[in-house]
Parts: sequence; C-alpha cells; structure tokens
Amino acid sequence: MSIIFQVLSTSIISYVCLTMGILFTWPSSTLILFSSANTTLDRVMTETEVSLLGSLSSISGIFVIPFSGYILDTLGRKKACLLFYMAQLVSWIIITTCSKVEAILFAMFIFGFSSCMFLVVQIYVSEFCQESIRGSMTSGSIIFYGIGMLVSYLMGGLLEYRLMNYIGLSLTVLGFVLVSMMKESPLFLMKVGRQKEAAKSIAFYRSAKIDSQVVQDEMEQIKRILRPDFDETPAEEKKLNLEDASPTKMSKWQYLKKSKSTQKALLVCIMLYSSAIFQGLIVVQVYAGPLFEQALPTMSSTLSSVLLALISVVAGFIAAYFVDLIGRRRLMIDASMATGVCCMILGSQIQFNWGPSWLTAVLIYLYCATYTIGAGTVPFVIVAEVFMPEVKSLTSMLSTEWAFVCNFIVLFIFNPLVNSLGLGAVFYIFSACSILSGIYCHFYLPETKGLTVDVIQERFKRSRQ
Repeated sequence: MSIIFQVLSTSIISYVCLTMGILFTWPSSTLILFSSANTTLDRVMTETEVSLLGSLSSISGIFVIPFSGYILDTLGRKKACLLFYMAQLVSWIIITTCSKVEAILFAMFIFGFSSCMFLVVQIYVSEFCQESIRGSMTSGSIIFYGIGMLVSYLMGGLLEYRLMNYIGLSLTVLGFVLVSMMKESPLFLMKVGRQKEAAKSIAFYRSAKIDSQVVQDEMEQIKRILRPDFDETPAEEKKLNLEDASPTKMSKWQYLKKSKSTQKALLVCIMLYSSAIFQGLIVVQVYAGPLFEQALPTMSSTLSSVLLALISVVAGFIAAYFVDLIGRRRLMIDASMATGVCCMILGSQIQFNWGPSWLTAVLIYLYCATYTIGAGTVPFVIVAEVFMPEVKSLTSMLSTEWAFVCNFIVLFIFNPLVNSLGLGAVFYIFSACSILSGIYCHFYLPETKGLTVDVIQERFKRSRQ
C-alpha cells in the first residue's frame, strides 16, 4: 500500500512535466504555420524569430535557475513547484489571448521561467520515495514529459490552433490544482526544524499512522542524513570523514569548496547533463515537424512526430524499469554507445540515401528509444540522488544551469548547422558525443542504485581522481 501511494503521489507531482512537455514542443506544431502566409499571427515570422521560438525558453531558464536553489531552500519543494508552475499559466494565457509575434515570443520567454520544474520535481520526489523505488519514481518526470510531447503533437496535427491552446491552458490549470493538494517534502521540513509537519508528511506518503514505527524509522533516517555525526561512529572513522562532517556549520559554497566528493559528484552531473543535451534528441523534439519533412518527405510530419512521442513514452517506461534493475551506470553506458551507433548509421543514410525511406524512420525512432533509455533518463536520476541535503539545492542548480546553457546553444545553432553542413553531418556530431559519453561514464560514473546519499558520497570519495 505504501509503495502504491508513493507511485500515485509521484504521478501527481510529475504531471507538471506533462504540461511542460506540451508547451516545450508546441513550436513543432506551429513553426510551419507561423512562417507561412496563412499564419494566425499579425505577420509572418522571420527566420531569426523562428529560431527564437524554440530557444527563447532556454534563455529565460538560464536567468532563473541561479535563484532556484535559494527559492527551494526558502519556500520548500511544494511552494517552489507552484511558483515556477505559474510561469506556464501566464504563458498559456498570453498565447490564447494575443496574436502578435512579439507577444508569442514573450510567452515562450516567460515559459522558460518554469524550466526549474524538472529540477524541483526530481528533488521533491527523491526526498519522499524510499530507496528501492527512488530511481524509477525520479524517472517518472521523463515519462510524463514524453506523454506531454505526445499530446502536443496530436493536438497540433488534429486540432485547430486556438482549440489546441485552450486545451493546453486547461491542462495546466488542472496541474496547479493537483500539486496544491500534496504535502511538503519531509526532508525539507526536518531540515528547517518542523518535525511535527515532517511526521505528518511521512505518514501521508507512506500511507501510515503518524505514531507508527514506519514514520519513526523514517525520521531517524532523515536525521542521519542531515547530521552525519548523528550515528555513534568510531573516532577513527570520524577523522577520515572529517571532510564532509558538520556541513551545517559552513555555507553551501564553503562546503562545496571543501568537500572533494561533492566536487566529483558535481563534475559527473555536469558531464551527464552535457551528454543529455549534445546527444541531440532535444532538437529533434522541438523541431520535429520541419525535421521530419526533410528527413521523411514521404511520411506525414504529424504522424512521424506522434510516433516519436509514443516511442519516447514507451522507452521512458523501459528506462524506469531497468534503472533500478541493472543500475544507472550500466544503463547509461550501454544506451549511450547504442545511441552513437544509431546516429552514425542515421547520418550516413540521410547524407547518402543508401537505403529505403522506411529505414530512415526506423533509425530515427531507434535513436529516440536508445537516447530516452540512457541520456534522457539517467542524468536526471543521478542529479536528484547524489548530493547531501545541505548542498543539494546549490549543486542541482549549478548542474541545471549548465544544462540550459547547452540547451540554448544546441537549439539556436541547429538550423544554421543543418543549412551549412547538412542534416546528415549534424547526426555525425551527435554520434561522437554519444560515444564519448559512454566512455566517460565507464571510467567516472559510480553505481548509485539503492544507496542512501551518504553511501553515494563515500563512493565518489573513493572514485578515481
């Protein structure tokens, strides 16, 4: 019963990533319309404005993410989630009420302020789920994001422009109401000294009575995580672990500067996020419509996009199953190498057209599946579970900030790269990045499956320099 309730709670919180997926891939359904003579806006978009439509949200994300750590630690996980979610509401209101090009671009810029949702949701979920299902539950945000993509592509292909926008707004309002019903993270409540509320939160997420042994054991475990010296550890071991001891006596930046294990974990997370962006599927998702028209001219771009989203959802479920079965490390290595091979073959097929047209479709969808199972899931799981609570908001913010810088770069230069090098050559670049990601993870990514954060930090401390 406890696990079922945690799954249900995770689904409700991760729902916000569904609406995020809808709006993030909304440009794919509107790019061709906005750049044609039949545009629903006051004028036709220029080539620069078309590029900005898909990348502006990354710019505002870069601006807001540095403040996300402070907001998470000040307001808590739930209120931070609601605050960032309001940016989506504002964006949809602008989109449904305005028809000026500048207003639509401004709406996408405002939407970028909700970019912290992935960060908040993964931290939020990882702090109330037990270790045995933490990986699967944390990856739930990726599954819901994929479902959002599917809904977006379906609406773009089947519905009239304004009806699509009204449905997007309604689904976002529903998400705001659902998250409002949830409890705050028990770890955050314990961290700020609100132990009675923490006990109620644990009882809520464990579907247990507040005075039960399950709640008491969970509170003791959180105390050990928040205070490494809580256990009766031998003096010799305390001396060896002095580097990470008593982090509450120093600022987050001081702790990060002093803790070698945290620095190693942060570097690995930055490299994993770089892998997630430069393996390239993000541009395929955002520019799916026009991309499929170029790569698969004989197939409907709407059908191609819908199949892409459907495969992303299925692959997300596969990743959620295997991330706790075989572990994060092996999944990331194997999937990255497979993605590299797919991109290499796909690039040569697009460039030389040596096979039938259906082979291009198969390779694109296989690329989507291998990416989602590996780089599309594992980095988000790792970032949510490897940092001590005292510095989690800071280190997660730094990792996510880097991801959005990379995100903007890739989205902004993708169309110019395709125009200058050709679509096939761009997939060669994605292939190289994928293979390098697998090699890096083989040497530097420790396994974190089923481990508490203090044990994970010990593994980073013992990992190779």
